[in-house]
Amino acid sequence: METPEQTSRPVKTPAESRVQTWFLLMPNQANPYGTAFGGAIVAQIDMAASMAAQRHAGGTVVTAAVDTICFERPIQIGDQVLMEATVTYAGRTSMEVAVEVYCENPAQRRRERTTTAYLTFVAVDVQTQKPRPVPILHPQTPEERKQFEEARIRVQTRQQLRRRNKPGPQQPPFSAGT
Repeated sequence: METPEQTSRPVKTPAESRVQTWFLLMPNQANPYGTAFGGAIVAQIDMAASMAAQRHAGGTVVTAAVDTICFERPIQIGDQVLMEATVTYAGRTSMEVAVEVYCENPAQRRRERTTTAYLTFVAVDVQTQKPRPVPILHPQTPEERKQFEEARIRVQTRQQLRRRNKPGPQQPPFSAGT
């Protein structure tokens, strides 16, 4: 992890990027069984995550990858849905954002986690459309430090997978009878 002394990049804490947003699950966001379409939840996750990434980067970001989404329980029509998004790791130009989704039935007032997601964003310069540096992430609390270390491992794993899955030299076409 870079320190402020090693770079001229500013430093921000995870709390400075945190976003909480609520919405009500409506019938047009649900299937015939009365539960949320996964795609409707993914769109809201991307929106909340992009706001957290923008807050950290201080400007324009693009979604580079939706790395993991785990749907843990369904969300019902009429449930109030809470999304909490936080930057958990920042590299030079990219950031991992964790999003936790909770539903709350307004009558029961009981909150349950429904979905967990990790997304990668890249900060871009609006003029050149090229990646630009982001602030260094400096976790403050024991929980933030734990999330940072877990995110660092996920980032390293994703980088290894991308390197491994990169296409190699063009293979000669298959020809029958040879």
